[in-house]
Amino acid sequence: MTTGSSLTTSAVAAIVLLGGCSSSGGEQHDHHGHAHPVVVATTTWEAAFAEAAGAEDVKVIVPPSVRHAPDYDPKPSDLTAVAEADFVLYAPFEPFAAKIKEAAGSRAELIEVDLDNSADKVKAQVQALGRRFGTTEAARAWTATFSSEYDKLSGDVRSAWPGGKQPTVIAQVFSTWAADLAGAQIVGTYGPEAVTPGELAEMTAKKPRFVLDNAHMSTGTVLPDSGVAQVSIVNYPEQGEDLLSVYRNAATTLKKAFSVA
Repeated sequence: MTTGSSLTTSAVAAIVLLGGCSSSGGEQHDHHGHAHPVVVATTTWEAAFAEAAGAEDVKVIVPPSVRHAPDYDPKPSDLTAVAEADFVLYAPFEPFAAKIKEAAGSRAELIEVDLDNSADKVKAQVQALGRRFGTTEAARAWTATFSSEYDKLSGDVRSAWPGGKQPTVIAQVFSTWAADLAGAQIVGTYGPEAVTPGELAEMTAKKPRFVLDNAHMSTGTVLPDSGVAQVSIVNYPEQGEDLLSVYRNAATTLKKAFSVA
């Protein structure tokens, strides 16, 4: 598989045939004759945000078999789907995002999604997408459900604290949201670059109870020979799962780790 930094000749030809340029207005709610906004999302993560905001017709470009989405190389059929969409959702760290922009066509509005699972940022992002899609009420209803579910899950995880004491953790920079969910004390962070010997010594000296690793960017054991329990946190839903499943799965994983500590 290629790295996603370039498109095939056939893909470029598709871009030429599709032509046009993207619109930028986010408040017009013009669905180009569609009963509902048609959304193309680069991954299941963006798709989950779109569905939470009330989108009912959502296509995902990157297949579930691609573990690391930035490595994906869009195909001509993906570009066709983009051209037929009302909205295209992508993340800035995906190398093929610029090519998706070029291929969007005149119908699609491009939306850069802030893929941050911190509770407040999730609610703000979903509500912002609802305004862009014209599905404000659906987005508002989802955020209310999310707030209630998040509080319940957070309470469940906190009740499982080892010995009833707040755990201390080192968290990968994209997994700090899980520490917040658990009510844990973050004593240090690492990544996304590889941990240096100096960072390793510094983190070990802080004697954390747990390391919250990023399942999608793991480099192996972060604090080797330390005896610190390492917990793998999954940041985005599998195909067919919703955004809330990420928090439910994380809560289950954290409670299990706490129970054997």
